[in-house]
Amino acid sequence: MALLVSGAGALPGLVIAADPAPVAKTVPAGPPSASDFTREPVIWDVSISPDGQHIVALTSPDGVTPIISVWRTDQPNAKPVNLGAAHMRFLGVSFLKNDRLLVSAIQPLTFGVRRSHVIKQYVTDLNGKDWAALLPESRVGQSEVDEFVDRLTDASLVSVLSRDPRHVLVEDERIEGRGDIYRVDIYSGVAERLARGSEKVFGYQADLNGELRAKREFDYDKDGPYFAQWIKNPTTGAWEEHFRDHLKDRRGANLAAFTTDPNIVEIITSNGGEKQGIYDYDVKQKKILGPAFGHKLFDVGGDVAQSIASADYGEILGFSLQADRGRRYWVDDRLDAITKGLQQSLGVQNVAETWIDPGSGTEAEISTSPDFDIEITSWSADRKFMIVEKSGPRQPPEFYLLTDGTKLSQLGRSRPWIDPAKLGEDRLVEYKARDGLMIPAFLTTPPKAVYGPGPYPTLIEPHGGPWARDELDWDISGWTQYFASRGYAVLRPQFRGSFGWGQKLWRAGDGEWGQKMQDDKDDGVKWLIAQGIADPKRVAMFGYSYGGYAALAAAVRPNGLYQCAISGAGAGDLAALEKATFDNRLQRAFQHDTIKGLDALAHAKEAQIPVFLYHGDRDQTVEVEQSRKFAASLRAAGKPVRYDEIPEMGHQYVTMTPAMMEHQLVQIEDFLKTGCKPSGL
Repeated sequence: MALLVSGAGALPGLVIAADPAPVAKTVPAGPPSASDFTREPVIWDVSISPDGQHIVALTSPDGVTPIISVWRTDQPNAKPVNLGAAHMRFLGVSFLKNDRLLVSAIQPLTFGVRRSHVIKQYVTDLNGKDWAALLPESRVGQSEVDEFVDRLTDASLVSVLSRDPRHVLVEDERIEGRGDIYRVDIYSGVAERLARGSEKVFGYQADLNGELRAKREFDYDKDGPYFAQWIKNPTTGAWEEHFRDHLKDRRGANLAAFTTDPNIVEIITSNGGEKQGIYDYDVKQKKILGPAFGHKLFDVGGDVAQSIASADYGEILGFSLQADRGRRYWVDDRLDAITKGLQQSLGVQNVAETWIDPGSGTEAEISTSPDFDIEITSWSADRKFMIVEKSGPRQPPEFYLLTDGTKLSQLGRSRPWIDPAKLGEDRLVEYKARDGLMIPAFLTTPPKAVYGPGPYPTLIEPHGGPWARDELDWDISGWTQYFASRGYAVLRPQFRGSFGWGQKLWRAGDGEWGQKMQDDKDDGVKWLIAQGIADPKRVAMFGYSYGGYAALAAAVRPNGLYQCAISGAGAGDLAALEKATFDNRLQRAFQHDTIKGLDALAHAKEAQIPVFLYHGDRDQTVEVEQSRKFAASLRAAGKPVRYDEIPEMGHQYVTMTPAMMEHQLVQIEDFLKTGCKPSGL
């Protein structure tokens, strides 16, 4: 299929709205600045209305404040309608209906001694004239604690009800009505409760007709706590339990999608195997019929793309896969052909890699796209108009409008001031841990034209979670490419305990904090040295959240591999973390027993290397007291330490302003140069 690419640059309307200052014709000689990575993008979070008449996106004229911009698809050169906010910062925007937007926004919240952030969902028209909360505001007469919790969040969207022109389904997330489901008229604001939730019952799902036909339950039996999946029988209308997932087993099944056959649903489960897959399930027989989509080397994701067009409403268009990056596999022939044509037209380069599956040891050839790839992220109901995103480790996201499957117009570039040639080269790699387990990793090496073939000063950068994973895509934090563009090699190990690489690797991290999980990171250093990539005298560990804990563990373990450690919001006090998970009924059953191992705080006086800790003072995920205590223990033991507490910052990326992100990069770089023994990294 041939794609006709029109327009060498962005559409004029989008450029005027999103980036009024002209982009410099010459790129500075040095690497991109911290601000280049952390200022708000020109454009992001782009989607198209179901009728294809409007496009909405977040934009930022000044790189500091996000605004909402709305364009008519047939008038792309016209100035967009721009919507701003005086007190809240926009996080996301999408279409609820053709003329109504769902807006997510955040702001700091101080309530007595409690300091956090509040995230709210709002509904507005395309001109921003009428604004309303997705659900009515919190009740009066609550306790102080309940009022604080209710202010942190309010509601979540269950279904846009594609065939209903006025209503959506919404779940109440506030204390008094938690789990209740409402049909909300987004024009009048009238909310009708359809079902009651509770501490036990939540997570309702609607079928293609908008009927609530699935829900989740949390309870206990003789084998301990469990999640149960309930589905309403399509013939009798009775609620029936179908799957019981005991938390200790972590092998349950979740409903991924309803289909056009009321009796057949798609479920996501490992089905007793190593990898998660999507399976056809017969509701009446309570029987798995067979696989609908799966991969022998990678887990599938939970996203099932379905048609909202009248002609083929509900038909499955594609599935998602967690491979080198999140990928969509289209079962719709036209969308599959369009995707392949887009990849060819936009210059996607695929590279063949030999891959050994950590779970089975199976060796196979896989294809990765180390520079960038494309994804169809949004489409009109008739699939005439589509939003296409081009992004990758060396490619800040770019957005395009595809019309009729053939005409491709660029909407805008998120960071036009960054030259990809100045960024590091990324690739998916593997290495063998000391016990033989294969460890996936993402390796970023500096541009060779500037820094030569190596060996390089190196950062080991473990992800948070630890039940999480990285991807071969643009790093919105800037942590990877900022340092690669400055001559550092960066390794992001997918150590045991990482989720999304199969059951074996995930479960191998249970009870191994600071032990085998840490060995995996150290073995990554040894592999890099053996490959001639890492300079053995210039290695540091930097991580955030769980990664921050790992950096503290690296500081106190006597392995001699690291010259310094940087911990962002790290939970060094493992005993406190164990207590917190024990005090929460759900966490006690689900994750408490997996958090065992090295208590870094208890060994702080044994630190072998300089440590830099930083933490946001509004962090409600890892208390700021964790880093304060660790810094105090290091000082008391006479160990070299630097501590930076960032005012108003929370834990998650969404709580961080561009200034906060820039501050982190600058301070980390300064510590590497001036505080990392013996004379800087």
